[in-house]
Amino acid sequence: MPIALEAPAVPRIMILLTASDIRKYFSRDPVLDGASFQVSTGERVALVGPNGSGKTTLLNIMSGELEADGGELEVHGSCSIAFLPQRPEFPDGTTLWDLAIAPLEPIREMARRAEQLAVEIGKSEQPEDRQPLEKEFDLLEHRLRELDGYHLDHRVERVLDGLGFDPASYQQPVEQLSGGQQNRLLLARLLLDPADILLLDEPSNHLDLEATEWLEGHLLGCRKTILMVSHDRQLLDRLATRTLELFQGTVVSYKGNYTRYLQQKSQRLEIERKTYQRQQEEIARLEDFVRRHHHGQKHVQAEDRRKKLERIERVDLPREVPSPVMGFPQPGRCGDIVFRAEGISKSFDGGSPLFEDLKMDVERGQKWGILGANGTGKTTLLRCLVDQLQPDQGQVSWGSGVKIGYFDQKLLDLEDHLPVVEAIRPGHKEFTEQQRRNLLARFGVQEDVALQVVGSLSGGERCRVALARLAALDANLLVLDEPTNHLDLWARASLEKSLQQFDGTVLVVSHDRFFLNQVVDRLLVLEPDRTRVVHGNYDTYAHMVKQGLAGGTTAEASSEPAADSRRGKKKEASRRRFPYRKAEELEAEIHECQSRIDQLYEQLADPDCQRDGARVKQCQQELAERQKQRASLEEHWEESVELNG
Repeated sequence: MPIALEAPAVPRIMILLTASDIRKYFSRDPVLDGASFQVSTGERVALVGPNGSGKTTLLNIMSGELEADGGELEVHGSCSIAFLPQRPEFPDGTTLWDLAIAPLEPIREMARRAEQLAVEIGKSEQPEDRQPLEKEFDLLEHRLRELDGYHLDHRVERVLDGLGFDPASYQQPVEQLSGGQQNRLLLARLLLDPADILLLDEPSNHLDLEATEWLEGHLLGCRKTILMVSHDRQLLDRLATRTLELFQGTVVSYKGNYTRYLQQKSQRLEIERKTYQRQQEEIARLEDFVRRHHHGQKHVQAEDRRKKLERIERVDLPREVPSPVMGFPQPGRCGDIVFRAEGISKSFDGGSPLFEDLKMDVERGQKWGILGANGTGKTTLLRCLVDQLQPDQGQVSWGSGVKIGYFDQKLLDLEDHLPVVEAIRPGHKEFTEQQRRNLLARFGVQEDVALQVVGSLSGGERCRVALARLAALDANLLVLDEPTNHLDLWARASLEKSLQQFDGTVLVVSHDRFFLNQVVDRLLVLEPDRTRVVHGNYDTYAHMVKQGLAGGTTAEASSEPAADSRRGKKKEASRRRFPYRKAEELEAEIHECQSRIDQLYEQLADPDCQRDGARVKQCQQELAERQKQRASLEEHWEESVELNG
C-alpha cells in the first residue's frame, strides 16, 4: 500500500466508514438483513452478538474479503482498512521477522528514498539541482517523523515481545511455528499495519493473560480507529468507546463499553416491554368492544373502533438476545478434603519439569482457578489431577464420595458419530430421551441440533453439548479446561451464574479474566520456577502484581492439614472478606444498584403493576435481591476503603 508524501487528508474527527442497509444471504437465509451503522475517527467500536449472528461475515464485507448481496458500504477516499483473518496463510521459508515487518515496507521504502536523496543532495553542486531534491527530502522527512519511520525495528521488536515471542525465534521459518504462534504473528502484522481502520476478529483468542493485557494497553495507546469482535468481556469493557449489537440481521448502536451497553439495553427493553404491553391491552380492549357491539345498538362506535384497530401501527416484541439457562444439579456430599496433591511433578521427553513438587489440598466448596502463561502446564496439571495422566513423581489422593466431571477444552469426550441426544446419555442413571432433550434446551441446544450427529456441530454448539453432558453426570467436583473458549458473551454469563450457584467444588483453567473474577475464590499460579497460591480472584492477583506482592503463598504452604487450613482461612477472613476491587468501581455498582431499586419502587407504585399479581411478585423478589446486593456492595466498599486506602 503506497503512503502519500503529503500530510494525511483525513481530519481529526470525521466519519470514516458508513454501512447502509447491508444484506447477505446464505442458502436463502438472511445473515445480514439491513445492517446500518457508521464508524468515525478515533473510535474503538465493539461489535457484539450471539454466535452465528453474522459478526465475522460483516467484518469480511467491510474488509473486501466478501461481497454483500445488497446495501452500500462507503469508505472515505483516503481511508485504508486492515483485517485480521482467522486462519494464517504464509509462504514457507519466510522468517517470522520478515513477515512481521512486511506491513511497514512502504515506510521502509520511504526511508531508503530519503537516504538516497541525502546522498544526491550532498553530491549536487548547483542550487537549481538541489532545490527539487531538498523539497522532496523535506516532505519525506516530515512523513517519516509522523509515521515514526526511523524506529521501525524497535517498533516490531516491541510488538513481538508484547505478544510473547522470544527474540531467538525471530529468524525461525514460519512453517516451524506452532498454530498459536502463527495466529499471534497474524495479529502482530495487523498491529504494525499503518492502515487507518483495524478490523479485529477475536484478537485475544491465542494469547495468554500477560499478552492480552499488553494488547489492551497497546490498543488504548494507539491512535487508530478500531472495530473489534471479541467474547472477552474485560477487554471490551476496557477498550470499547461504542458498542454495536448485531442481532437478527440488523445493528443497533449503544454508547460506551460492554457493561454500559448492558445497562442501556436493559433500560431500553423495559421501556419497549411496557410500550408493547400497553398496546396489547389497548388492542384487546378495542377488539372486545368490536366483538360485543358489532351487531348491536353501538355498531357505529364498533365500526369506528374497528377502523382504529386497522390504523394502529403494531409494536413488535422487544428484540432480546436469548440466554441459555444452563445450571448444574446440586451435588451429593463428599469428604472435607476433595483431593490432595503430594509432591507431584511432570515433564515430557526428558525436558524441564512443567511443575515440580506441587503440593496442595482442595477442600469441599472451594472454587479454584489455575493461571499461567502458555506452555506452563495448566492442562497437563488438570489431567494429572483427574487421573488421565500419570505424574512423574508424587501422587494425587481423593476424598470419600468424590465424583468428577471433566470438561476437556478440545471437546474430545464427545463421540463424533453419535446423535447429540445420545452423546450426553450418562452411564450411571436412567435418563429418558425427553429428559435429555430438556437438558440440552437448558444449555441453548435447539431441537433440530439435538438430532444431528456431534461431528456436524460448530464449536459453540459442541461446547454447549459438552456442558450439558457435564450437568448430566451429577458430579460434585467440576474440573473445567477453558470452558468459555467457544461460548458467546450471553452463554458465558449463564455459565458464570451456574457455577456461582453450584455448591460443589470447581477447578478451572481459563484465560477469561472476567469469568475468573465472577467464579473463583482462589488461584493457583503456575510460573516457570515455582507455583503460588492467591486467596481471591483475578483482580486480587492483578492488584498484587501491580503492588509487587505477587509472591503470594507457595502451593506447598497451602497443603497443611485440613484443620490448620481452616484456621488459616478464618484468620485471613478476619482481614479481608471480599476479593480486591477498587472503591470507585464499587461506588459505580452501588449507584447502579440503587437506581434499579428506585425503578422497582416506581413499578410497584404503578396502578397497572398493582393489578398484575405475578408482576408484583416478580418486582418484590427482584427488590429483595437488589437490596441484599446493595448491602453486600456497601460492606465490600467499606472494606476496600479501609484495606486498600
